[in-house]
Amino acid sequence: MENTSSPNLQTPLLPVEANGDIRVWFATRELLFSAQAPEGYYVVDATEVESISRAKIITFLENYNYVVVLSSQPRRAFEQFARQMKWVEAAGGVVESDGGAVVMIRRNERWDLPKGHREEGESFSQCAAREAEEETGVKVNAVGELLATTLHSYNIYGSWELKLTAWYAMRGESESLSPQREEGIVCAEWIPRQEIAQRIKNSFPTIKKVFSAFLK
Repeated sequence: MENTSSPNLQTPLLPVEANGDIRVWFATRELLFSAQAPEGYYVVDATEVESISRAKIITFLENYNYVVVLSSQPRRAFEQFARQMKWVEAAGGVVESDGGAVVMIRRNERWDLPKGHREEGESFSQCAAREAEEETGVKVNAVGELLATTLHSYNIYGSWELKLTAWYAMRGESESLSPQREEGIVCAEWIPRQEIAQRIKNSFPTIKKVFSAFLK
């Protein structure tokens, strides 16, 4: 399900932190909307929220790993930025077996988790189960708690997309997994819990956030 004109900015799934901060990831580079400027971040002063420019912010992200849009109203600043992007909603998550192993996929030379775009009329939890089954061949028996929500952005075919992803804990089973190669997935494996930390060392920050919640 994609919305190209009016992002669902009032969704309760928007990952707003307790202090009001909102983070958007561009691969491994972070764009933070905050009322405070953390040390080590390049600061974009957004005194006038309406002046926020997607093009300028993306240029800054090409040169700095951490950029903060400083505003007394970080959510309003984020909303102004989001309206300049193509809004996409997705879901995925961690499928765990009765034995405690989890399904992980290998894509773009990184260990990742199955996820994909939400279809019209589909709930986020339904999407998470469907995408896990399609991308790995696992049979999802149950969708459990919402682990985390994340925001990340990328340029595809010249269009900037902003993706909200809901990540769930799921239970599943499969004697053998089958990676969806047309989605660029080169393998899908059952990974023992004790190996997760090693596997995700080079994973994207969003994946590390999901596992941080899952392994608590």
